[in-house]
Amino acid sequence: MQYTRLGRTGLRVSRIALGCMSYGTAEAGMHRWTLDEDAAAPLFRQAVELGVTFWDTANVYQGGTSEEFVGRAVTRFSRREDIVLATKVSGKMHDGPGGSGLSRKAILEQVDASLRRLGTDYIDVYYIHRFDPDTPVEETMATLDDLVRSGKVRYLGASSMWAWQFAKLQHTAVLHGWTTFSAMQDQYNVLKREEERDMIPMCLDQGVGLTPYSPLAKGRAARPWGEQTGRSSTDTVAKAFDRDVDRPVVEAVQRVAGARGVPMAQAALAWVLSKPVVSCPIVGATKPHHLQDAVAALDLELTPAEVADLEAPYTPQDNFWW
Repeated sequence: MQYTRLGRTGLRVSRIALGCMSYGTAEAGMHRWTLDEDAAAPLFRQAVELGVTFWDTANVYQGGTSEEFVGRAVTRFSRREDIVLATKVSGKMHDGPGGSGLSRKAILEQVDASLRRLGTDYIDVYYIHRFDPDTPVEETMATLDDLVRSGKVRYLGASSMWAWQFAKLQHTAVLHGWTTFSAMQDQYNVLKREEERDMIPMCLDQGVGLTPYSPLAKGRAARPWGEQTGRSSTDTVAKAFDRDVDRPVVEAVQRVAGARGVPMAQAALAWVLSKPVVSCPIVGATKPHHLQDAVAALDLELTPAEVADLEAPYTPQDNFWW
């Protein structure tokens, strides 16, 4: 395993992060393809054995059961001080005024609920899951700063928003001397590169580390065109990568991987890892080879010609979605 610093911070993170949206009680949450605790346990153990120390979840993943699984796995397979825990706030947990969004009430209520589920007294990286247009940014940033000052949170991150919204939040924090964001978790992969327009240049300028989710485009960049999985055949988000314009990119990944004699997942992930702004991509592992391929990608250095081959077929998208 390789390790790096998260953006300009001193926080040391593994260059591969374990994404935990795939773990949790299916009946409690938003996905039917997730793994229960017994099925997820070997993957947590494998992560520890491979040196994957950055684990990412969210309060909304499977109604909070993902956080519960993660918290118990830390105790079972590692030590709290050896794992960098990340979770998120904003998504709907209940209908009450503190059940969603980024108001002071919601953030304070939800951080305590996440801490209980995770079985810890602090969160290493606390992300706002989405921008909240209904709450003044001053209220959100002041509350997040209070969490850092109280010791409940060590670092702040944001996820999936327009660059102008992220800039507004950051600027507000700077104006008031509050804690700024150190990480941006957005979607970034060979099939989804719209963040290169504004968000990535901003993160490079401000020293914000990218921790991209879906680095394999929901698995589409990891298998030949036309092949389906249980998730890709039922998940509406995953199905969005079945566009005709995506096919040449997938075929380029297959071509580069074939020439190197490696799985497509390694080639696609190596492309993400080659970008200087990326601290650590988040890999949602549901099978043992998922993490094995991800770690192997760290040693796969693409040539400029291979990078150009992967990037040339990309078609810019007018309608951005998360």
